[in-house]
Amino acid sequence: MPREYSLENTRNIGIMAHIDAGKTTTTERILFYTGKVHKLGEVHEGAATMDWMEQEQERGITITSAATTAFWKGTRLNIIDTPGHVDFTVEVERSLRVLDGAVALFCAKGGVEPQSETVWRQADKYRVPRLAYVNKMDILGADFFNCVQMMKDRLNANAVPIQLPIGKEDHFEGIIDLVKMKAYYYMDDLGKNIVEKEIPEDMKALAEEYHVKLLEAVADFDDELMMKYLEGEEISEEQLKKAIRKATVSVKMIPVTCGSSYKNKGVQKLLDCIVDYLPSPLDIPPVKGIHPDSLYGEEQVELVRHADDNEPLAALAFKIMSDPYVGKLAYFRVYSGVLSSGSYVLNSTKGKRERVGRILRMHANHREEIDAAYAGEIAAAVGLKFTTTGDTLCDENNPIILESMEFPEPVINVAIEPKTKAGQEKMAIALQKLAEEDPTFRVYTDPETGQTLIAGMGELHLEIIVDRLMREFKVEANVGKPQVAYKETIRKSAKAEGKFVRQSGGRGQYGHCWIEIEPLESGGYEFINNIVGGVIPKEYIPAVDAGIRDAMNTGVVAGYPVINVRVKLFDGSYHEVDSSEMAFKIAGSMAFKEAMKNADPVLLEPIMKVEVTTPEEYMGDIIGDLNSRRGRIEGMEARSGAQVITAYVPLSEMFGYATVLRSRSQGRAVYSMQFDHYAEVPRNIQEQIAGLRKPKE
Repeated sequence: MPREYSLENTRNIGIMAHIDAGKTTTTERILFYTGKVHKLGEVHEGAATMDWMEQEQERGITITSAATTAFWKGTRLNIIDTPGHVDFTVEVERSLRVLDGAVALFCAKGGVEPQSETVWRQADKYRVPRLAYVNKMDILGADFFNCVQMMKDRLNANAVPIQLPIGKEDHFEGIIDLVKMKAYYYMDDLGKNIVEKEIPEDMKALAEEYHVKLLEAVADFDDELMMKYLEGEEISEEQLKKAIRKATVSVKMIPVTCGSSYKNKGVQKLLDCIVDYLPSPLDIPPVKGIHPDSLYGEEQVELVRHADDNEPLAALAFKIMSDPYVGKLAYFRVYSGVLSSGSYVLNSTKGKRERVGRILRMHANHREEIDAAYAGEIAAAVGLKFTTTGDTLCDENNPIILESMEFPEPVINVAIEPKTKAGQEKMAIALQKLAEEDPTFRVYTDPETGQTLIAGMGELHLEIIVDRLMREFKVEANVGKPQVAYKETIRKSAKAEGKFVRQSGGRGQYGHCWIEIEPLESGGYEFINNIVGGVIPKEYIPAVDAGIRDAMNTGVVAGYPVINVRVKLFDGSYHEVDSSEMAFKIAGSMAFKEAMKNADPVLLEPIMKVEVTTPEEYMGDIIGDLNSRRGRIEGMEARSGAQVITAYVPLSEMFGYATVLRSRSQGRAVYSMQFDHYAEVPRNIQEQIAGLRKPKE
């Protein structure tokens, strides 16, 4: 089956925003207008097509990114609706990695909220071109211009309105298009009857002013347009659109649109903007990767894959889902070449050969089967055994490893146990399936107590996991109190030797290495191979690396995982007969343990960025309370009649904060927090924690 839509007419976009800015409602409307759904689903009634999990419908929030395909004006849109809650950042992160463009939603009243900043930074990291859509123009306190100003101040974005709202709050009637310089009025509730009129008299001056601002903003990126503008010539609509597109695709400018999805206003205009201004797979730079054979070598060989069906296959699996009907579903994005069902591909990250059973095109949770996925498409495959999130699938004869995604470390963990002995095995299988789906969720056993621990990004995250255990896997479980996920690191460099020699009749064991460890600014772990002259044969080097990784799971201060370490392997020796991978693995872990003891090891704790919005009169109380929680106040600003306090507070001090905050402010203050960084634990507290964790001698 040949490709239906050319690459120029494909858009891979995501919808991202703060909690409750209206992402899912907007996606629902898009599906309605593009003819995918014939009845509107409402989030608050629990009937949205995209929120298909039971928990999502009950809580009225999005938890997993749902993918769907829609068609608009001859263009195919692959849309991913992402969650807003900070506990599910991983969903946003991995969706942005495979998308070409994004629509950032802002609430007309709240403007740029804390989670909008997080999502924006993630999009900056992957250099994703985006449009801004100011939603909820119909609610009380809606202010379009304030929202645009906040985008400039808080996100440092070059936000340029390409639409203006006509009226606001209850009187929001329509939209002025600054490119066409026409007004559009919505005449019915379903938003299908749109009338184009001239711009109303009382808004002509404002529209002119913003039209000029738009021209000035775009003229910087298009010389021809600049000449015409300076000479006062008429600039055609086509030329203006081309210039806006060019500036948007190179992430130099963010066009701002407006509307109210719930009231069905402005969504078709948004669809037009997506088609006109967001990039197709051809507009973004070709994807780069590394040749798998050169990973451990001195120089890594860089390869490039262009978005073209005739190039060798390169695809990235960005999400794994366990599906009750077909088993494991792997969502992937094809960057180049064609992936056809029934073919064999190489998973270059794991070095395993995989057979692609069937390929499905997804629509939230309905699916249609297709024969092949072409370059630039997003689809899901059934039958992949070894593939996990972030793995590369490629042509066996032309291997390549695409840059994977980095996921934040879990910051909170709880002990979990099944209520019945019979549930033990069921729980283990269920947790393993959930961990495959979600890279920020970990399951491990505490070596000292033998308990099963689950770790995640926040209390809501773990609550949902336990909820899913009961619903999807029918496992009843008891859950302990939340614990903080501490980490360990080193403060200076140290060298150490690891020597593992065993000699007993027959073949012995011999592994010997010298390593040097030093602190890394950020980034979990880096292994550098400085062996020259083959003092340790090449095939044993990955074994030393594996041994060090193993040793890093339990540090020397209090047995917590070690992060931010660079290890250089610089010397060692081997034995012709007795050396084995196992021996070098043990030597590597011995060397690391020894080196870490001498490298001034310290304990780190997760620090949360907390933002409290409170009426003026409770400010003193709240700041005093944050200080008593070892918090560091960063700043305060007045925002729409309330004070916003920003502070960094250790997670261990934040448990149960919601109740305290309510009682201190008579329930009027609200807070949001998200993980920011790891920082050193003060000495006295470090000794307490280590004392509790030290194994009995």
